[in-house]
Amino acid sequence: MHPIYDYIKQALAGYYPAGEAAALGKWILTDCFHLSAVDLYAGKDTNFSIDSRTRLEDILSRLKRYEPLQYIIGEASFCGLSLKVTPAVLIPRPETEELIDWIVADYRGVAGKTVLDVGTGSGCIPIALARRLENPRVFSWDVSEAALQVAAENVVRNGVEVTLQQVDVLQADCPAFPVDILVSNPPYIAEKERSSMERNVLDWEPGLALFVPDDDPLVFYRRIAEIGWQRLVPSGTLYYEINQAYGGETVALLRSIGYVDVELRKDLSGNDRMIKAVRP
Repeated sequence: MHPIYDYIKQALAGYYPAGEAAALGKWILTDCFHLSAVDLYAGKDTNFSIDSRTRLEDILSRLKRYEPLQYIIGEASFCGLSLKVTPAVLIPRPETEELIDWIVADYRGVAGKTVLDVGTGSGCIPIALARRLENPRVFSWDVSEAALQVAAENVVRNGVEVTLQQVDVLQADCPAFPVDILVSNPPYIAEKERSSMERNVLDWEPGLALFVPDDDPLVFYRRIAEIGWQRLVPSGTLYYEINQAYGGETVALLRSIGYVDVELRKDLSGNDRMIKAVRP
């Protein structure tokens, strides 16, 4: 292996588990310094310039403060897309890619649907759907102006059309228009779960996009379901990414409002993660 790879692992020892430090080493050398797989695994001693070494030390210093590498680099991959990320938005997760795959599979070969995403963040969900569905009209809401600025850059970067709007869904007035597909990955982590979270999430990712009150962990699911009941066309579909701890409760909530064909799915790790429901 490349000698700098071993140096990175040693520098991060004690801060990250060995496997994670090894993965970070490969990621840094391939994504930040553009080493090829051959150079990495053959152990070719590529000369690092003074500027490269200075940059590497800055990256390692920030990683030791548990800043996510995606924020350090300034971008993340999602569904084959390159997205800008900053601490104003959550880092897209693989589980959300599974939600995208579900929606695309359900609407394969169907063109011209109107999509509403609630809680855009980086724009990962609406941009991926704009790329993968057939001629959709895509709208996306977020309460955070800073998040919408990041999402707007990502819309341009990926060459899609998404209408971004600053909307607080917990307020009474939200834009009204008919929707075929409503999707959301809203805040869903209860405040009581803070103590079990990793520092790279808790210290760096935006709490506004993460946390809900302990006494009402389904607040966003309830409100978004109500919006969907008003705006989804007959047979329109609602898709959620959920907190695995509240799968049954979220299913019961949707059924109590009147949704039918409510389906709870597990992610690839075996955790309750996604829900689909149909507006009759």
